[in-house]
Amino acid sequence: MDIIKGRVWIFQDNVDTDQILPGYAMAEPFNELGKYAMKGSEKVDFAKRVRVGDIIVAGKNFGCGSSREQAPVALKEAGVGSVIAASFARIFRRNAINIGMPVLEVDLREHFNEGDTISVDIAKGLIFKDNTTFYAAPLSKNALATLEAGGLIERVRKELGVEKRW
Repeated sequence: MDIIKGRVWIFQDNVDTDQILPGYAMAEPFNELGKYAMKGSEKVDFAKRVRVGDIIVAGKNFGCGSSREQAPVALKEAGVGSVIAASFARIFRRNAINIGMPVLEVDLREHFNEGDTISVDIAKGLIFKDNTTFYAAPLSKNALATLEAGGLIERVRKELGVEKRW
């Protein structure tokens, strides 16, 4: 996997899926969900300001609430390169990996400021800022294989030798 480099966006504990993607946006096509990313949070302009590769650094229980798959899709469509959190709601973490959104678990909020530029090596679980290296809980081989394929559907297609038809 490539190194992800981007600006840091800080979020606190218990960011729920309604904050990540408000319910009113649920009927939008998947490729339009990025316009609504984080609209329910205190950073309502996130979708307009985020740049491709930017990294969310959050607290505990990121992605709690409903199990909507569209929440990580909205972040990915907005250009978010990775989410690093102290912990994730289990279903959000699984949905993120299944759609090819890299996630790592470690609490780094006290080490970064909003707007800092960091680099993330998902495969090794390493985060770099200036001359400092931070260590995250490593992802399983299965999770890494799914991320490297671009998500679960793409991984299954590749393993079955099926080409995308649409």
